[in-house]
Amino acid sequence: MRAPGTSLAGTGTLVRFALRRDRVRLPVWIAVGAGLVATQSVSSQALYDSPQDLAAYAASVGANAATIALSGPPVGLDTVAGAVAFEISSFVVVLTALMAASTTGRHTRADEEAGRTELVRAARVGRHAPLTAAVLVSAAACLAMALAIGAAATATGLPAGGSSLLGASVGAAGLVFTGVTAVAVQVGASARAAQGAVVTVLGAAFVLRALGDVEGSWVSWTSPIGWAQATHPYSGDRVLPLLLCLLATAVLLGVAVALLDRRDLGSGLLAARPGPASAPRSLRSPLGLAVRLQRGALAGWTVGLALLGLALGGLAGSVETLFGDNPEARAFLPDAASVVDAYLATALSMAALLAGAYAASSVLRARAEEAAGRAEPVLATATGRVAWLAGHATVALAGASLLLLVAGAAVGTVRALATGDSAELGRLFGATLAYLPAVWVLAGLAVALSGLLPRPAAALAWAAVAYVTVMAFFAGSLDWPGWVDDASPLAWTPLVQVDDAAAVPLAVLTILAAALLGAGLAGFRRRDLVAG
Repeated sequence: MRAPGTSLAGTGTLVRFALRRDRVRLPVWIAVGAGLVATQSVSSQALYDSPQDLAAYAASVGANAATIALSGPPVGLDTVAGAVAFEISSFVVVLTALMAASTTGRHTRADEEAGRTELVRAARVGRHAPLTAAVLVSAAACLAMALAIGAAATATGLPAGGSSLLGASVGAAGLVFTGVTAVAVQVGASARAAQGAVVTVLGAAFVLRALGDVEGSWVSWTSPIGWAQATHPYSGDRVLPLLLCLLATAVLLGVAVALLDRRDLGSGLLAARPGPASAPRSLRSPLGLAVRLQRGALAGWTVGLALLGLALGGLAGSVETLFGDNPEARAFLPDAASVVDAYLATALSMAALLAGAYAASSVLRARAEEAAGRAEPVLATATGRVAWLAGHATVALAGASLLLLVAGAAVGTVRALATGDSAELGRLFGATLAYLPAVWVLAGLAVALSGLLPRPAAALAWAAVAYVTVMAFFAGSLDWPGWVDDASPLAWTPLVQVDDAAAVPLAVLTILAAALLGAGLAGFRRRDLVAG
């Protein structure tokens, strides 16, 4: 029988080990969050540098349901600092929630499924130590995110008190999703199922917050995102909503500990559903297997891109008010005779970046299968290496293309309804096609990295996505050499609704994507499988 207190034995050692494992991952998350706030602060102060500009902005977005649904309650818009909080808070809250969920899940059920927890527990480590260590590391990351955001906002000229509250609200929301993940990993049949449940809760929280803010009702108070934004940094400066986040976190962690004591190591309280006695015909090919493994993620991404397209299309009606008479703001959009067309080009670029991110994650699923040892039994059969990796690459290319076209169709549909011109749908849907080669290049690069450089493939593929994102939105404001921007595939993508389509750049991008795919498949065919 264990002595009292030994259930937490080894917690400190596990915390240090987890921090060492995440010594790169967590600083990147935090740097991205602080960077987003700093960039938004600097750009907003440049855009709304007069009371007239700020008043026009407040009048436009304060009555726009799409903007409110995307950003949050329209409060504090009479100051630049309030506008910054309005525009960026929902995004950094979601980012921090994903960081917390990833960190907590990585050091609990993911370690259990990899067999690491069983080895650790064979030493003098208590039953509750792994969960406690994961929660402590996630909480430390949320605290660091809060401090970084507060410091970034203050350093860029925003009031220190409101900046600290903005950071605290973001960190508190991250704590809530640390608790949500702690419960999900006890209940879910697998680590992937638990993460899916957390993402579902996050999506539901965002939708509830959006509905409540658009209607101005109590519904937003059912969402932890709504609690974080109810602090109203730079305007109301309310601290009490933070107590809701802390209370919810405490309750969720208590539930997680109680559930942990009722499940076996490596399994969830909900047992995995038994599969059919025989496999369907669709699983007789590597492509069918890849589709089966990735269909859930593709469905989620499709819904998300469709909703984003609807929101971006709805915002187009406010663009002329926001940017038309403000040359500083206009500088953030591409050159075009119509400010609306320039905005739509930016919106489609955003959809293309997200489609490229999906393509990278889809290809890297194959690398994850290889690293976990699940590819080896499949390749031990008559399944060829090239066919196996090509199946995942096909899903990535087709899925990314679908996502981009869905987003383009959503933007075009909303724009056609708003203007009463049905031709807008066809024009914008056709414009979306020009972005496909750039997305294919990102997918091809992920395949090439997986085939040629398997160990750093994930880090390099996501670094490429981050690089293209920075070049797409900040190249104009960064005094970097022209070749730095030209290395991005989006730099060679013609803005079809602004310029005439250029066939040569698109053809070059398509050939480059095919070359990268070929190199990756050839490299995978010749190298050994790399686990871990």
